[in-house]
Amino acid sequence: MNTSTRPGRLSIAPMTPPRTEPEDDEIDLGALLATLWRGKWLIAFLTIAAILIGGYYAYVAAVPLYRSTAVVILETRQDQVVDLQSVVSGVSGDTSEVNSEVEVLRARSLMGKVVDRLRLEIDPEFNAKLRSPGVVDQAKVAVTTAVKEFAGIEDAVITLSPEEEQERTRDAVISSLLNKVTVQNIRQSLVFQITVETENPKKSALIADTIVDLYILNQIEVKFEATEQATIWLTNRVAELQQELESAQSKVAEFSASTQLVSVEGLQALERQIKDQRDRIDGVEQARAATETTLAALETAETLEEKLAAANDVQLNRFAQRAETNTAIRQSFDTRFEQIVTRARLDLSRNEQQLAALQESSAELDAQLATQSQDLITLQQLTREADAIRLLYEYFLTRMQETSAQQGIQQADSRVLSNAVVPNTPSFPRKSLILALSAILGLMLGAGLVLLRELRNNSFRTAKDLEAHTGYTVLGQIPLIPARQRAKVLNYLSEKPTSAAAEAIRNLRTSVMLSDVDNPPKVILSTSSIPGEGKTTNSLALAHNLLGLGKSVLLIEGDIRRRTMAQYFKDMPKKGLVSLLAGDIELEEALFKASGFGADILAGEKTDTNAADLFASDKFKTFIADMRENYDIIVIDTPPVLVVPDARIISQVADAVLFTVQWDKTSKAQVDEALRMFHNSNQRVSGLVLSQISPRGMKKYGYNDSYGAYSGYGARYYSN
Repeated sequence: MNTSTRPGRLSIAPMTPPRTEPEDDEIDLGALLATLWRGKWLIAFLTIAAILIGGYYAYVAAVPLYRSTAVVILETRQDQVVDLQSVVSGVSGDTSEVNSEVEVLRARSLMGKVVDRLRLEIDPEFNAKLRSPGVVDQAKVAVTTAVKEFAGIEDAVITLSPEEEQERTRDAVISSLLNKVTVQNIRQSLVFQITVETENPKKSALIADTIVDLYILNQIEVKFEATEQATIWLTNRVAELQQELESAQSKVAEFSASTQLVSVEGLQALERQIKDQRDRIDGVEQARAATETTLAALETAETLEEKLAAANDVQLNRFAQRAETNTAIRQSFDTRFEQIVTRARLDLSRNEQQLAALQESSAELDAQLATQSQDLITLQQLTREADAIRLLYEYFLTRMQETSAQQGIQQADSRVLSNAVVPNTPSFPRKSLILALSAILGLMLGAGLVLLRELRNNSFRTAKDLEAHTGYTVLGQIPLIPARQRAKVLNYLSEKPTSAAAEAIRNLRTSVMLSDVDNPPKVILSTSSIPGEGKTTNSLALAHNLLGLGKSVLLIEGDIRRRTMAQYFKDMPKKGLVSLLAGDIELEEALFKASGFGADILAGEKTDTNAADLFASDKFKTFIADMRENYDIIVIDTPPVLVVPDARIISQVADAVLFTVQWDKTSKAQVDEALRMFHNSNQRVSGLVLSQISPRGMKKYGYNDSYGAYSGYGARYYSN
């Protein structure tokens, strides 16, 4: 194996480091703008198409809609016609009530009244059943029917009564009306805008005014119904309280008749009487105690002195002076003493009787006081209940009179600030806005498609990208040769030597030959990743162009399995390289000289021998060594690398390896895998060839202005 490090020679050299790509989290604005600029024509086309579609919709297809707005204000303070408290007060105007009023204005019940008043059920704009189906509706029905038939779904037949059908129609009309009505509260105010948008300007104004009128009327009706319900309830309540008051007053009267006349003053007099009675009892008890003491002293006295001391009587004292000497006086003394004892006993008995009488009278007074106190409490309780019922009765009677007076004078919480005005111009479609949005949408769609196309691109469109990805130099950029048949490729290059394709082949020839000025490569191998990338065409074109330098050129068909050379030349011999190596024929018999093609061609042939074994044999290596002596340049067209290993085997005897990559088709993964196989065999590709570049494709992708070579290809393609 030749391991020389000369440029253009087969060598084991490190790859050129690929270009550093931006970080994943960084956006290369320059690359982004360049990508968008390359796709400017696609972006411009989509933008113009979007503008045309938007213009058609705005000026032709769109149905004009007219918008009309009525304005109402919510009243938080109202003047009362009568100086009575309102049963249904006005609103406070806080955020929750304002939001509630917005929902009231959009309530289905209110919209139902509008539908009924204006008879919108017979308006085709609101009742879809009255409209003739359009193209879109017919398409929807057709698609739905087709899907159901394909899925085997059968519609369930639901039979509705006329009332149910009418109710469903009314609900649908209400929903349609809600979609055309917008209620908006002006920020930090109590003003509401009711906007209606329909196909008729007068209809829009009429519906907006009707909504406002019914909204205000609904407020009055709600208040009237509330007042009426309050009046009915108060009337019933007053009647109930009147019956309760009469019953309470009857209880007071019956209780007063069934008991003694009692009062707080009478109870106070009775309490004073009881106190006096208790004072007398205390006096009698003291007198009885004194009498008991005196009687006890009299009864226990035995001597004259004790009797005199106990009796304390003047007459007895006179008898005592002579009682001791005179029996008659002593007898009188004793008689007088007995009288005193008897009187004391009588006093004690009288005191006890008086005390018993007083105690009995006091007990009666206490019982009387307790009874009258309980009666007074009961009477006061009944009186309080009657008074409480009377107060309730009088309050509800007053409220009933006030509520009755308010019936018929209720005011709405809102008033109209301005009625709806019939619009002169449609509010929809806004043609300038639609056109602007269409242009923006077209720009976004075009840019998105360009970026998506660039993102999904897994091939190579420029030599710069190919070099950055692989690290190898691109030696040639070959445009797509405008020949419908392969047999006419050489004719085209011969007839148009100044064409872009011919110039590109010359550039490739120059790059290959200058890869090593001192030792130009003699054996050039041409291969690719997969079939159909143009390597055979490049081999033929390179061999044909080398003849212009006065070189003797041998073209070897190394792809002996497919034998594609037969598609370029007629009357190719049946025997070729295989028979030559086997010794069945001589070199002169194997070589083929095509008309109009000065190079010698050594074609392949069908064989049962394994091609890889054939090219790995010493005979093949010896043959190439011999041909080096006979020819200035040997070009070998080999099979694709990813299909068979022939190219890597043949490259051992080659001085230069040209690797062809088809423009905008060969994937990066295929190129990477093919180059990896070369690297694993310690073989290096001399250079890359970007083949079959489409001038139209370059213009489509926007490269013709930025890359001179491609721009030249396009110009020459159309001029030749």
